[in-house]
Amino acid sequence: MSTVALTFPRRRVLADLFPRTWLADVALVVGAAALVGALAQISIPLGFTPVPITGQTLGVMLAGTALGWRRGTLAMALYVVAGVVGVPWFAHHAHGYVGGSFGYLVGFVVAGGVLGWLASRGSDRTLVRAFVAMAVGDLIIFAIGVPWLAHVYHLSASAALADGFTPFVGGELIKAGLAGVALPTTWRLVDRARRTRD
Repeated sequence: MSTVALTFPRRRVLADLFPRTWLADVALVVGAAALVGALAQISIPLGFTPVPITGQTLGVMLAGTALGWRRGTLAMALYVVAGVVGVPWFAHHAHGYVGGSFGYLVGFVVAGGVLGWLASRGSDRTLVRAFVAMAVGDLIIFAIGVPWLAHVYHLSASAALADGFTPFVGGELIKAGLAGVALPTTWRLVDRARRTRD
């Protein structure tokens, strides 16, 4: 009886275009965390749920995919840990433990790593694959965030979905589309610049 092994060859992510030094890695990780912090300030509170609409998930999609799984995970972990210990870069300049929204932040760390792993397997090279990867990253965030919200506020599953998932679907599809276009477009520009240089 024979088995077939599925292999996923590793490809470069956008951050690999920079020289691989510890200084470059630190700058990329800190810069990605700061990007998510900046996008968190694009925040629209909704009166019926403690979870606001923010630009954070767009930052997670872009950063995780561009950095690869190690740096992507580190960048999102830095964002969360720094925010918990006092950097006011969560939504509405919040910091510390943010209650029902904290599960989404935990989801950022997991999604950043998964998106980076998918990018290292070529998910960021075409529009369709990039959009699917972004949607997967988004689902990971909500898969962690919604149960956390339900636990903190003692919500039923349907109420947690109504407060923590349903209102955000349209916006998340738009953000996944933006990120899904941005990454393959960037790769095309990089490839064109290489051809011009050669």
